[in-house]
Amino acid sequence: MNNYPKELKESIIARMLPPNNISIPELVRETSIPKDTLYTWRSNARKGGVPSQITATNGLSSEEKFNIVLETASLNEVELGEYCRRKGLFPQMIDAWQSTCRQAHTPLAPKADRTTIRTQKKEIKRLEAELNRKEKALAEAAVLLVLQKKVRSLWVDPEDEKSSLKSA
Repeated sequence: MNNYPKELKESIIARMLPPNNISIPELVRETSIPKDTLYTWRSNARKGGVPSQITATNGLSSEEKFNIVLETASLNEVELGEYCRRKGLFPQMIDAWQSTCRQAHTPLAPKADRTTIRTQKKEIKRLEAELNRKEKALAEAAVLLVLQKKVRSLWVDPEDEKSSLKSA
């Protein structure tokens, strides 16, 4: 049984779980750790079976996360790394929190606009389905025309061809 360093295991688990959600096949290609091992680690982490700093940060309140985003907003990459090590965080977590903060300040569309958007999305889906259907029908018609030409060229009598050429 392979024993992996705790830090490596925790960092990979952090990448598998939100906010990163990196797929296990991608991690297998990147780390060469067997997929069954990664699935087990993720399953245990979701059940709370793997104690780590990662799961401990989930207990932060929204206000604490917002304060961390404010504190780190002006830091460069090196300073951010030092800050994260001191606080037991990952830069990806802070990036996700920044994204959440940005999204929280985008205005919601009025209800009428949302209804219009919803109906437009439905219409787009309907039109895409119709376009798909028509593209398939066009492709089928093209195939039939090609086959028809091939059949004609195979079944045309060479004497018929000569006589039609002479009369012309």
